[in-house]
Amino acid sequence: MLKIMIIRHAEKHQHGSHDRGIDEDGRPSHHELTVRGWQRAGALVHLFAPPGGLPEGSRIQTPRSIFASDATKDSPSLRAMHTVGPLAAALGLPVNHAYAEEEEAALAAVVVAAPSPALIAWHHGAIPRLVTEIAGTLPGCPVHWPGDRFDLIWILERNAPRAGWSFSQVVQRLLPGDGGAP
Repeated sequence: MLKIMIIRHAEKHQHGSHDRGIDEDGRPSHHELTVRGWQRAGALVHLFAPPGGLPEGSRIQTPRSIFASDATKDSPSLRAMHTVGPLAAALGLPVNHAYAEEEEAALAAVVVAAPSPALIAWHHGAIPRLVTEIAGTLPGCPVHWPGDRFDLIWILERNAPRAGWSFSQVVQRLLPGDGGAP
């Protein structure tokens, strides 16, 4: 079975909020996660790779490959890479950040060939386009990632390389205030 799990990068500064992005050393940075975002990044380790393993029948799995959108001159955000960085470090896996927003087609070809299950952290506005590049239009798959949600996991699965894809989603339920339903 091929499984691709997609998450939005963790929390960033929201307009009108006093919560600002900070770098790993605690210095203010517009292109970084907020304190809550860093908390989510750490909590993802125990979500995807808990001590003792995931429970039988879990819809998520411990990733064998991890991808994150790259920072570019036009989109200098480090949030996606820092969202999955602690998990990658805990698993001893590299984070493939060779692709940036607007390069979803190239990423799709690489992630489908990567060891499964794969985890991708991406910019929420481009996640629906990424899903379409990987799997086409899927029943039940939203056409927009909700702008206020940092706690979802979109899951793409197929039983064989040429089989059709299925879509499902789950809520991370890692931090206070995480949604109860997708």
